[in-house]
Amino acid sequence: MSVDGGTQRLKTEADEPGWEVDPDDEWGVAVVETVGRQLRLRREAIGMRAAELGEATGYGEDMIYKMEGGKRIPRPEFLDQADEVLRAGGLIAAMKEDVAKVRYPKKVRALAKMEGKAVEIGVYECNSIHGLLQTLEHARAAIEAAQPPYSPDDVERMVAARLARQSVFERDPAPSIHFVLEEAPLRRQVGGTMVWRRQLEHLLEVGRLRHVTLQVMPTNTEAHPGLDGRIELLKFPDGTAVGRSDGAFSGRPVTDPKQLRILELRYGTIRAQAFSPRESLAFIEQLLGET
Repeated sequence: MSVDGGTQRLKTEADEPGWEVDPDDEWGVAVVETVGRQLRLRREAIGMRAAELGEATGYGEDMIYKMEGGKRIPRPEFLDQADEVLRAGGLIAAMKEDVAKVRYPKKVRALAKMEGKAVEIGVYECNSIHGLLQTLEHARAAIEAAQPPYSPDDVERMVAARLARQSVFERDPAPSIHFVLEEAPLRRQVGGTMVWRRQLEHLLEVGRLRHVTLQVMPTNTEAHPGLDGRIELLKFPDGTAVGRSDGAFSGRPVTDPKQLRILELRYGTIRAQAFSPRESLAFIEQLLGET
């Protein structure tokens, strides 16, 4: 909220790009509509006009109506302010967690949900460092490199979503996680030398966790089944599994046992051709030493 000559300038949609609701995200729409309804009911219950709530929180009247109508995702700090202004006793502020999830793209939310349930995760990544392994600075630099560029607000939204998935490392009991990364992305200095070094140090930290296996596929090696693109395999406590490969089954998630066996065969071959976990950590340490 800015002040110009003593007059408070109220925020409009132009001030907060990237907080629109995705109409194809049914769950997200339902959450934001529920929050908006509670905002309106509470505001009307105490006899406050939308313009007054806007002035108290730094937003224009039109923005208040859009949030109440489920057309805009409220910022967490707005929900805290609104809770206090409307004397809601924590009812509105308590909705921050669900609203925060709505900001994550539907696809990312679905992936994070599956990763959160898996007892075993296997990933081969060919063109970049996998999102579960990226530092905040690396993730931001990679997302900012997109063309056409994302708005600064969208960048922060996507970075937050990517890092939120990394809570999978903190689960108890921890899942067994296997990574195979190509050598070339490890040498790419995304974000500059210091960001790159910190990323390599982070890979070493994660690679030394008891439930994580990290392998590097050297560039100087024979052709392998991962040349068509990334492979992901997730296995769940009930014995079911889901897999995806850029180069098989049109990149769609598959659960059919026959298709899963094909992906498992390819992933197993890739792991066999890569450096061993010990050799891989030594290789990353060597890269760090070259700088």
